[in-house]
Amino acid sequence: MRKDYLFKRIAITLSAVMILSLAGCSGNNAKSNADSSTAKNDGKTAGVTQEAQTADGPFGAYPEEITYTLGRQTIQNPKLPDGDTYENNAYTRYVKDRLNAVAVDAFEANGEDYDRQVSLAIASEDLPDIMKIGSKDILDELVENDMVEDLTDVYNTYASDYLKEIYDSYDGRSLSTATYDEKIMALPGTNVDSAPNEVWVRQDWLDKLGLKVDEDGNGMITVDELKNIAETFMEKDPGSSKNPVGISLAYWLSSNDYGGSTYCATGIANALGAYPKLWLKNTDGSVYYGSNTEENKKTLGVLADWFKEGILDPQFGTRTWDDITALLTNGQTGITFGVWHIPDWLLNNVRAMDKNATFSTYVIEGENGKANVFHNNASSGYIVVRKGYKHPELAVKISNLFYDELANTKTLEKDYPEVAKYQADGVDGSTRPFNVEINKYTSLLDDYSDIKKGVDGEIAIEDARTLESRNVIQNVKRYLENTATDDVTDWSKYHSRMKGIELIDKLTRENSFNWVEPVFWGTTETMKSNWANLQKLEEETFIKIVTGSVPLNDFDKYVKDWNDQGGSQIISEIEATIK
Repeated sequence: MRKDYLFKRIAITLSAVMILSLAGCSGNNAKSNADSSTAKNDGKTAGVTQEAQTADGPFGAYPEEITYTLGRQTIQNPKLPDGDTYENNAYTRYVKDRLNAVAVDAFEANGEDYDRQVSLAIASEDLPDIMKIGSKDILDELVENDMVEDLTDVYNTYASDYLKEIYDSYDGRSLSTATYDEKIMALPGTNVDSAPNEVWVRQDWLDKLGLKVDEDGNGMITVDELKNIAETFMEKDPGSSKNPVGISLAYWLSSNDYGGSTYCATGIANALGAYPKLWLKNTDGSVYYGSNTEENKKTLGVLADWFKEGILDPQFGTRTWDDITALLTNGQTGITFGVWHIPDWLLNNVRAMDKNATFSTYVIEGENGKANVFHNNASSGYIVVRKGYKHPELAVKISNLFYDELANTKTLEKDYPEVAKYQADGVDGSTRPFNVEINKYTSLLDDYSDIKKGVDGEIAIEDARTLESRNVIQNVKRYLENTATDDVTDWSKYHSRMKGIELIDKLTRENSFNWVEPVFWGTTETMKSNWANLQKLEEETFIKIVTGSVPLNDFDKYVKDWNDQGGSQIISEIEATIK
């Protein structure tokens, strides 16, 4: 790919120019304002010393103050305290105190606006010193056009032992996505496996109806058991809604990441041996698309039968996300799907409406007696350093601070009380210099182990590894002391950890997971032009099959059309990339 492709990649329209002007400063402009930014952060006028030497060690401070410009991905409500900004807050002041490095935001933007800012910076060859990018496709472009620093040496020299342990815990699945010709060209954010897609069921309704679920206690229920629960809830209407709905699903049906599987039938499909929206490999080495298998055809057949019988929401295909949420909060449905943490931000709304609401969670059991699950993409976002920046090691040193020191210290409240208060008050993590997460593959269960021991009194609360775990222990203990509490936060932390993660821990300990490894997460040339249409074909066909608008056997025609409209070429490109 040549540089001129990057210029063709973006038509700098009027709206893009407006976005750029609203950003305030970009690249070199931000660098020229370094002195004034330093004064704002530090109360003095000392500027950047151009010949500042690199500090020694993973946590060593620079002998003279340096400045780094950032591409900053924001959110709408980060919960920053009055007077603090993305550029000047407890986290950036922590970096200044520890490393003598001052942040200057080259641009700040949210969502798609941030992606546009990144594209404009690339097209104009005016990158900030350090920047988060959202995908490997963008990283590919930056590397091919020699726009970012090779971080191999600085990673090997400056990464703390614990940061290296984090990446090593993924058995190469994360760091390898940022490695080109044995050169580390970015620091990937990590994405732990949060499998399975759990089915959350109103336990207070089960108790009210005397309905027994998971009598063998293995944490799994069958597809038929799920159907029976839905039928019983519809017949008895324990929520007294007068218009009960058995199971309501999002019209996109499945997700290729458990983090995005809320309201999806991913767990049902996995139980039936299907892995929609994933690229997988046959035993002969050939690649196939998980949506197009006989197992997924079977999944659609099951859902179509449920729709015909009235078990599946009669308005499937037209319900919005908010519509399904309303069914839950109004007491019309007591079954939903999602990852372990949906009590914290979704099911808490049910509890707020109904003080009696409690949930239990299960995984749908496969015919093999296992919970069929797939590995998430081990990388989520990348931190890159502009080619030519004098201190590429700074990206690694900042990572050491946030993903090692802050993650492991037990004296945060004493050493950095304003950082501790940020965490206790729930200030969003996007206010840190890097809006990515870098956690050990085992971090979810490691944290749960601390929480369980703290709740059971096996360790003192202050001995838990992280401040978040220490706070959750207190939430859970308060809930257990008063399960009728009006404190929705205590309720939600109990459900997400002692129900949601506890299920993952149990299934892991009992070797009940059957793992599948996807083989490709990127974008091929044909996908750039054809993928949107192929996704539309898939979505529309599957809705029609489930709702009975077309017969199940139309699935075979869909597969042929999918292949003819670019799918076969995409598979060939993926196979070539893998080889």
